[in-house]
Amino acid sequence: MKATLKKVTPNPEQSFSIRKDIGQNMLNDWHYHPECELLYIKRSSGTCLIGDFIGHFQSGDTILFGSNLPHTFRHEYEYIEKRDETAGESVVILFMRETFGSAFLNLPEIKEIVKLLNIANLGLKLQGETRKLVAEIADKMLNVSPSKRLIYLLSALEIIATTKEYTILSSNGFTNGCNTSDGDRMKVIFDYTFNNYHNKITLEEVATLLKMAKHSFCRYFRSKTKKTYVQFLMEVRIGHACRLLVEEDLNVAEVSYSCGYNNISHLYHQFKAITSKKPLEYKNDYLNSRV
Repeated sequence: MKATLKKVTPNPEQSFSIRKDIGQNMLNDWHYHPECELLYIKRSSGTCLIGDFIGHFQSGDTILFGSNLPHTFRHEYEYIEKRDETAGESVVILFMRETFGSAFLNLPEIKEIVKLLNIANLGLKLQGETRKLVAEIADKMLNVSPSKRLIYLLSALEIIATTKEYTILSSNGFTNGCNTSDGDRMKVIFDYTFNNYHNKITLEEVATLLKMAKHSFCRYFRSKTKKTYVQFLMEVRIGHACRLLVEEDLNVAEVSYSCGYNNISHLYHQFKAITSKKPLEYKNDYLNSRV
């Protein structure tokens, strides 16, 4: 899927932008931009594609993107369509590395932040206390003076750089090299998978969508995503299972059937392979981390 360049309208009175997106304003296509991005998902969940990473996101997640890293977030329907206080909400902060000035970035005291912005080119999902602190800072930035916003941004980056509580999402080998034809083909695959993951999906039927033989499709998909289609489908299903476990009052069997698994042991096996945890262990750890 070819990422599109997303241009940010500059404001002559600000060196970087911050906004709050609610409901349908959170929707976006597979895109990239020269700005670095600090994203706080205040309320939503779904599946995200960041570089060649595919996985689940949920309320509270905070992610730092480097420059020109393709990404998109597929939000669950209820967060997009609701119009009340339960609607989805996110805080988006976009800034250039040059926001602080080239001389500032050359200061020895800032070398850890410079290293951080280089690593962020792969996408960083914040963890632990760092996630909470940076999310709070992002929320505060919406309602302070422009000068205070700049101080808060630098503070957030300093916290991330020094604590190093983050997970790197995309791989070093990822390249954004699809042509327009590839983009159209990959969009067909992704849309079909997201709309049908709860049903049985075979390689033959997905290959037919692109008018390819099964083996040709498998080679094609792996060349574009650096993973097999079966692995991609598993990640989509387990991502949905994670959301159901923490947001819905369902037992593991109900979660299993909702995600396209007719065999609970199959869900357990794949869930452990993706998350390194059993389903109930994942749920308990998530709930404890939100206390």
